[in-house]
Amino acid sequence: MELLFRDDAYLRECAATVTASGDQGIVLDRTVFYAMSGGQPGDQGWLAAEDGTGTRIVDTRKGAGADEIAHLPEPGAPLPAVGARVTARIDWPRRHRLMRMHTCMHLLCAVIEGDVTGGQVGDGKGRLDFNLPDTRLDKDRITADLNRLIAEDHPVRARWITDAELDAEPGLVRTMSVQPPRGAGRVRLLEIEGVDLQPCGGTHVRTTGEIGRVAVAKIENKGRQNRRVNLVLEDL
Repeated sequence: MELLFRDDAYLRECAATVTASGDQGIVLDRTVFYAMSGGQPGDQGWLAAEDGTGTRIVDTRKGAGADEIAHLPEPGAPLPAVGARVTARIDWPRRHRLMRMHTCMHLLCAVIEGDVTGGQVGDGKGRLDFNLPDTRLDKDRITADLNRLIAEDHPVRARWITDAELDAEPGLVRTMSVQPPRGAGRVRLLEIEGVDLQPCGGTHVRTTGEIGRVAVAKIENKGRQNRRVNLVLEDL
């Protein structure tokens, strides 16, 4: 299956052929839909048939096979037949908000020094949990540091390294609970030039300036060691 979002997160639609269709979802030979992974929700959108009918997609999940993605239809929606040609079209405004927030969470990793114990990207909001048992975090300072990095408009790009290269640089992995997938021979890195570099398979904006202003909504103590930082996009 061709995962077009890996090379271009700004693709909003693509032509595709249905290879499986049933209760477990609709599988295509290629897609622009991102499947839920790494704390980022799966895309929503539509599969438009050549006859003008369509199927609303309410979630996207990883399928049974490697690189297989299942597009989950709205309950009761008609399913396209295997072999049918469709146009796969994502809900772009929602995806772009997710891209902005996911990129901002990488900036948060650069602002706060500590291992990440969990996180979640949301529509216009997000959170990261840090292992910081003896640290008091300043909400206003973190907000100011994030907006400074955003205003500096750093380039954002993905690149690949081998499994062996990642093993040789264990410091690239910030997450304690989830390790980047190995076994395929290479691992995707997300680089914010001069700011952050770590494994990530999600979708992101091209420069930090595209994120727009953000704010730390609140900081919570989640247990003796966990500090949860909640972010929001200010223009929503």
